[in-house]
Amino acid sequence: MKIVILDGFSAVRNDLDWSLLEEFGTVIAYDRTRPEQTLGRCLGAEIVLTNKVILDAQTIKALPGLRYIGVLATGYNVVDLEAATSCGVTVTNIPAYSTESVAQLIFAHLLNVVNRVDYYAVQNRSGRWGREPDMCYLDHSPFELCGKQIAFVGVGSIATAAIRIAQAFGMKTVAVTSRSQQSLPAGVTRMSQQEAFSTSQVIALTCPLRDSNHHMINHQTLSLMRPDTILINTSRGPLVNDLDVAQALHNGKLAAYCADVVTKEPPVDGNPLFDEPHCYTTPHIAWATFDARSRLVSICRDNLKAFLNGTPQNVVNR
Repeated sequence: MKIVILDGFSAVRNDLDWSLLEEFGTVIAYDRTRPEQTLGRCLGAEIVLTNKVILDAQTIKALPGLRYIGVLATGYNVVDLEAATSCGVTVTNIPAYSTESVAQLIFAHLLNVVNRVDYYAVQNRSGRWGREPDMCYLDHSPFELCGKQIAFVGVGSIATAAIRIAQAFGMKTVAVTSRSQQSLPAGVTRMSQQEAFSTSQVIALTCPLRDSNHHMINHQTLSLMRPDTILINTSRGPLVNDLDVAQALHNGKLAAYCADVVTKEPPVDGNPLFDEPHCYTTPHIAWATFDARSRLVSICRDNLKAFLNGTPQNVVNR
């Protein structure tokens, strides 16, 4: 059996490998695959694994021997599910493998804004502390998270994990969600978007990207927020209008924007957010801890084994 991995580097990097899959067949792993290479590399494969390489209808229909597509991520919009289903191809994803890692980065961003640990460490390496007349110095106004309100937009597994952390800090937790109040984690208050945005010091976007919430953070919704609001996005870049957020930061209408994602990745043409000193971006790394990537590879193996045993799991095109 031929197993092709189209873009495996992001998952295994230099500290993991795909040897767990070798019991099922011959594994051919490519670090990256350009669009024009996709079909040629998939020819003859019964199993194709992809992270961000698109498998569209034309490609799927040109692979009569294809039986299974494993998406090496939670999101599966890179695969034409209708075409896969019509061709009898099972498609699976890998849910919830990075939950704790993403929740952790939400608070890494938040604490960076509140305490500026790295900023002061850099200042002190240059000898600044020794030149100060007092026993300490402050270039910003730190504050305690305890007692502050954080709003989660969307309450899935990541938000649930982050809520647990927020409550450990003593924060008041609220949610903008379609879920009922009774179904929310203990201590979480359901609020309308308008109420949550206008009363929260911290807003975390933890919802999937859909047509209905594309650019949900825009000039209008930003105008609801307090000028001391910290906005955090570890979900998907297109949830926000980058230009509107950049303008809000520039005009002092938003205290900080913390993002692990941007609209176009990688941002080869730049991004207006990068010009704003109160925008803090990481390069889509929330999911990429060693622990999370290890789980990804392990679940990938379990998904494939279950499919070959006739009991597929995590199927997204039933």
